[in-house]
Amino acid sequence: MKPDIRVELYRRVKSFQYAFEGWWYVLRTQRNAWIHAVISLAVFALALWLRLSAQDWAVLILTIMAVWMAEFMNTALEAVVNMTMPQPHPLAKVAKDVAAAAVLVGAIGSVLIGLLILGPPLWRKLF
Repeated sequence: MKPDIRVELYRRVKSFQYAFEGWWYVLRTQRNAWIHAVISLAVFALALWLRLSAQDWAVLILTIMAVWMAEFMNTALEAVVNMTMPQPHPLAKVAKDVAAAAVLVGAIGSVLIGLLILGPPLWRKLF
Protein backbone atom coordinates (compact mmCIF):
# COMPACT_ATOMS: atom_id res chain seq x y z
CA MET A 1 0.00 0.00 0.00
CA LYS A 2 1.38 3.42 -0.99
CA PRO A 3 1.78 5.89 1.89
CA ASP A 4 -0.43 8.96 1.87
CA ILE A 5 1.43 11.88 0.25
CA ARG A 6 0.35 14.17 3.10
CA VAL A 7 1.87 11.84 5.67
CA GLU A 8 5.11 11.66 3.72
CA LEU A 9 5.24 15.43 3.29
CA TYR A 10 4.60 15.88 7.01
CA ARG A 11 7.48 13.51 7.82
CA ARG A 12 9.83 15.43 5.51
CA VAL A 13 8.90 18.76 7.07
CA LYS A 14 9.36 17.30 10.57
CA SER A 15 12.81 15.97 9.64
CA PHE A 16 13.90 19.49 8.66
CA GLN A 17 12.40 20.84 11.88
CA TYR A 18 14.42 18.33 13.93
CA ALA A 19 17.60 19.25 12.06
CA PHE A 20 17.09 22.96 12.71
CA GLU A 21 16.35 22.20 16.37
CA GLY A 22 19.71 20.42 16.52
CA TRP A 23 21.46 23.38 14.92
CA TRP A 24 19.80 25.76 17.38
CA TYR A 25 20.79 23.49 20.28
CA VAL A 26 24.43 23.67 19.19
CA LEU A 27 24.28 27.46 18.91
CA ARG A 28 22.61 27.76 22.33
CA THR A 29 24.94 25.42 24.20
CA GLN A 30 28.33 25.45 22.50
CA ARG A 31 30.45 28.58 22.87
CA ASN A 32 32.70 27.62 19.98
CA ALA A 33 29.70 27.42 17.66
CA TRP A 34 29.30 31.17 17.97
CA ILE A 35 32.94 31.60 16.99
CA HIS A 36 32.28 29.40 13.95
CA ALA A 37 29.17 31.43 13.13
CA VAL A 38 30.91 34.81 13.33
CA ILE A 39 33.89 33.60 11.29
CA SER A 40 31.60 31.94 8.73
CA LEU A 41 29.67 35.18 8.22
CA ALA A 42 32.90 37.21 8.04
CA VAL A 43 34.31 34.86 5.40
CA PHE A 44 31.09 35.04 3.37
CA ALA A 45 31.11 38.85 3.55
CA LEU A 46 34.77 39.02 2.57
CA ALA A 47 34.25 36.58 -0.30
CA LEU A 48 31.37 38.71 -1.59
CA TRP A 49 33.47 41.85 -1.35
CA LEU A 50 36.36 40.17 -3.18
CA ARG A 51 34.01 38.79 -5.86
CA LEU A 52 35.53 35.34 -5.74
CA SER A 53 35.08 32.80 -8.50
CA ALA A 54 32.47 30.05 -8.27
CA GLN A 55 35.27 27.53 -7.72
CA ASP A 56 36.66 29.51 -4.78
CA TRP A 57 33.16 29.81 -3.34
CA ALA A 58 32.68 26.07 -3.63
CA VAL A 59 35.90 25.37 -1.73
CA LEU A 60 35.04 27.91 0.98
CA ILE A 61 31.53 26.51 1.41
CA LEU A 62 32.84 22.95 1.64
CA THR A 63 35.46 24.04 4.14
CA ILE A 64 32.98 25.90 6.35
CA MET A 65 30.54 23.01 6.05
CA ALA A 66 33.21 20.56 7.24
CA VAL A 67 33.89 22.61 10.38
CA TRP A 68 30.17 22.89 11.17
CA MET A 69 29.67 19.16 10.62
CA ALA A 70 32.58 18.40 12.95
CA GLU A 71 31.10 20.72 15.59
CA PHE A 72 27.69 19.05 15.27
CA MET A 73 29.18 15.56 15.53
CA ASN A 74 31.29 16.61 18.50
CA THR A 75 28.22 17.93 20.30
CA ALA A 76 26.24 14.78 19.50
CA LEU A 77 29.06 12.53 20.70
CA GLU A 78 29.41 14.51 23.92
CA ALA A 79 25.68 14.15 24.57
CA VAL A 80 25.79 10.38 24.00
CA VAL A 81 28.86 9.98 26.22
CA ASN A 82 27.25 12.08 28.97
CA MET A 83 24.06 10.04 28.72
CA THR A 84 25.76 6.65 28.85
CA MET A 85 28.59 7.56 31.22
CA PRO A 86 27.38 10.12 33.79
CA GLN A 87 30.37 9.43 36.05
CA PRO A 88 33.88 10.38 34.88
CA HIS A 89 35.60 7.57 33.00
CA PRO A 90 38.98 7.58 31.19
CA LEU A 91 37.45 6.28 27.94
CA ALA A 92 34.67 8.90 28.07
CA LYS A 93 37.39 11.55 28.28
CA VAL A 94 39.19 10.00 25.31
CA ALA A 95 36.00 10.02 23.23
CA LYS A 96 35.28 13.66 24.03
CA ASP A 97 38.88 14.78 23.53
CA VAL A 98 39.19 13.02 20.17
CA ALA A 99 35.90 14.51 18.96
CA ALA A 100 37.09 17.96 20.03
CA ALA A 101 40.38 17.34 18.22
CA ALA A 102 38.41 16.62 15.03
CA VAL A 103 36.84 20.06 15.29
CA LEU A 104 40.24 21.63 15.93
CA VAL A 105 41.80 19.90 12.90
CA GLY A 106 38.90 21.07 10.74
CA ALA A 107 39.18 24.63 12.05
CA ILE A 108 42.94 24.78 11.48
CA GLY A 109 42.53 23.37 7.99
CA SER A 110 39.79 25.86 7.21
CA VAL A 111 41.99 28.76 8.32
CA LEU A 112 44.76 27.57 6.00
CA ILE A 113 42.34 27.13 3.09
CA GLY A 114 40.84 30.52 3.82
CA LEU A 115 44.27 32.14 3.74
CA LEU A 116 45.09 30.44 0.44
CA ILE A 117 41.83 31.50 -1.20
CA LEU A 118 41.18 34.88 0.40
CA GLY A 119 44.75 36.04 0.97
CA PRO A 120 45.93 36.84 -2.56
CA PRO A 121 42.83 38.75 -3.74
CA LEU A 122 42.61 40.58 -0.41
CA TRP A 123 46.28 41.57 -0.68
CA ARG A 124 45.74 42.84 -4.25
CA LYS A 125 42.65 44.81 -3.22
CA LEU A 126 44.31 46.42 -0.20
CA PHE A 127 47.76 47.15 -1.66
